[in-house]
Formats: sequence, structure tokens, C-alpha cells
Amino acid sequence: MKLHYQESGEGTPLIIIHGLFGSADNWRSMAKYFSRFYRVISVDLRNHGRSPHSDEQNFTVMAEDIKELCEAMELGQVSILGHSLGGKVAMMFAGMYPEQVSKLIVVDIAPRQYFSAHTPLMDAMMALDLSQFARRGEIDDALAQSIPDKAVRQFLLMNLSSEDEAFQWRINLPALKANYPELMAAVCEDITFTMPSLFVYGELSDYVTEQDRQQISSQFVHAEFNGIEKAGHWVQAERPQQFKKVVEEFLQND
Repeated sequence: MKLHYQESGEGTPLIIIHGLFGSADNWRSMAKYFSRFYRVISVDLRNHGRSPHSDEQNFTVMAEDIKELCEAMELGQVSILGHSLGGKVAMMFAGMYPEQVSKLIVVDIAPRQYFSAHTPLMDAMMALDLSQFARRGEIDDALAQSIPDKAVRQFLLMNLSSEDEAFQWRINLPALKANYPELMAAVCEDITFTMPSLFVYGELSDYVTEQDRQQISSQFVHAEFNGIEKAGHWVQAERPQQFKKVVEEFLQND
């Protein structure tokens, strides 16, 4: 599948992969920062952002999508950074095509199986008849009944587009819900990774536990860990300066 992407900067390629319900748009400020040193390619995964929709979605096909992008852009060896779902895609890509990955950065996710936490969000979004709303604020108010966390709603509302004066979701919610068990599945359970790897996690997040870090260390031979203080799951948004520093030091360390 030909993914939509945003590109900036020159030099060694750095691919950035967003998380579930996200897009390359969420990473614009980070991409701009890292484009001072690297050729940054921020992708929209299938069924997200401006990339094509598909009924099929699992980690194998998403890694193959990244491979297709690399071949089309003639990127050669790349560094790859992924957050949450994107972190699992990055691990899968590194596992399937290790010769293509120079450095791997995984943000607040482990390779293990996770359990359903997002189905209520998808149900709430799919329950809305967007044709009944004239303003984005009205949609926000409607979602507030089932999604009280304003920050979560604002993140989800970034997926709204307006065409011909009608709202629609950019993300393919039916496909994401149908494939959700695949997106929660473990990846790369029997693979040993030898490329330099950095696992960044929020110290307030429960996505990467001490047990997870032990498992990661057994699979990723050269794994480094960095816990960001006062950060939850969206580490890069909650503590951007600390995140930039950690990632930059890792990328520039030979």
C-alpha cells in the first residue's frame, strides 16, 4: 500500500510512525526539530490520516507498507521511531527487515499482548451521525457524554475532516474495530534484535512495566531504557524537551 507521508530535512533517513488514532500531523513539531539533522519521513499508517483505507490491518502488512515506502523512496538503511501502535510496527519492521534498520526507537510500548482499552472510544465515535453537526464544538460536546477526558477528545477530534461542508472521520473506524484484536497482539516474540535500540517510556504510564523491560532486555541485545519523569503515555507531547534530548543523544551516539 502506498502510504501518505510528510517529508522534511536532509541526511540520514528517520522514519516516524504515530500511534492508534494518530497521524503524521501529530508529529509535525518533532519532525521539524529533528529535520535539522535528519531526513525525516513521518508516515500515516493504513486506515489513518490521509493514507488509503483497507479491510486488512495487522503488524505484518503494516511493516510491509513501511518497506514499500522505503523502496519507493530508495531510502536504504534508516533509523525508525514509533510511538505506541507505531512502536510495535517499528519493532515488526526491524524484525522482518533487520538489515534496513540502523537504529530503533520505541516510545511507551512493549512487544507483548495488550488488552482492550480503546473499543469504547471507537464505539462512541461510530455512534455519532456526523451529518447532524454543523460545528466541531458540537461534536466535542456530543462525545463528552461518553468520553469525559477533554484531552482524549481533542486528540480524537484531530481525525475530523470537513469536505463539502460535511464532517467525516479520516480514520477507518469500522476496519480499526474489526482488526482491533490484531492491533493488540504481541509482536516479534521469537526474534533477537542486535541493532542499537532505545525504549523511552513515561514514568506515569503503565504501558511499559519492570517485567516488560526485563523481557525487552532479553530480546533486544543492545537495548537502552529512558524513563521520562512526570510523563504518561504521550511522552513526546507531555515532556517534549526531555523527549527531544533523549532521542537526539541516542541518534547522535555512534
